[in-house]
Amino acid sequence: MGADGGTIPKRCELIRKKKKQERLDPNFNNAAKYRTCQLSHQPLKKPIVACKLGRLYNKTAILEAKLDKSLSAHEISKHIKALNDVKELKLTENKAYKGDGPDKGDAYKDFNDTPYICPITALGLNGIHPFLVNWTCGCVFSEKAMQELKSTTCYGCGGELKVENLITLYPNEELLKVYEKRIVDERAQKLKAKKEKLEKFDEANGSLTVPSTSNGPESKPHKEMTAESKERKDFGWTKLTGERSEIPEKAKEALKRKFEHKSIQDDPTVSKAVKSLFTTSDDAKKQPAQHWVTHNPLYY
Repeated sequence: MGADGGTIPKRCELIRKKKKQERLDPNFNNAAKYRTCQLSHQPLKKPIVACKLGRLYNKTAILEAKLDKSLSAHEISKHIKALNDVKELKLTENKAYKGDGPDKGDAYKDFNDTPYICPITALGLNGIHPFLVNWTCGCVFSEKAMQELKSTTCYGCGGELKVENLITLYPNEELLKVYEKRIVDERAQKLKAKKEKLEKFDEANGSLTVPSTSNGPESKPHKEMTAESKERKDFGWTKLTGERSEIPEKAKEALKRKFEHKSIQDDPTVSKAVKSLFTTSDDAKKQPAQHWVTHNPLYY
């Protein structure tokens, strides 16, 4: 039985089928990663930085999030605590790149074309080929260049090149877990080193004492005081320093006068002209009281 006009419909035209899920080209998806800031989702523009997990960001986006204290609020950047956790990249520009113009649909547009390339192999930074970052200097080059040349110097600037300082951009899941564990270990080592440094500092300088006056009670240290702290405490002045240093005689005399004479008017070494500048001087006390109209007649 035919339809109007004598046509015979097919089965696919009469029965509706479930639409297949659209699949994006993996190369297109990877190329978008290498062109977009992972924090602000804006196109990457110099200066570009990379984190220790191999992700790319705009440096301005990191600075703004740092000022807003919102780095820890994002899952993609919560591992970034300071600017030392990112590295500004030295990228080689692709001179043949024409730029991202409007997609009019009347011409072929190669989405794998990239503004940055490897300085050795000229491979594009588009996600098809793995790229590495030298964390020492920030140079970016392809893994293929490292496999072919096998040099002991950096392929971008000729500086130092160590395998442990290389970070792969957008690594796979296994390598990503290795990088995450490395970050945790580095932070634990820093805290341990800081704690040991503080313990050595306390052992070398003794306990921290509270400054005392000539009339007040003496402070009670928690530990045995060093010879330097005892010498300073004799005239009521204590200070905690990293290295032991001798106090000049002139400084000792000045500090003794400071604690012996509570008022500048009692110091015999100060001239009358200097004493007259303060309201505690005899000339200032003998001046007449202010007028009811003028709060301070400024007689002196």
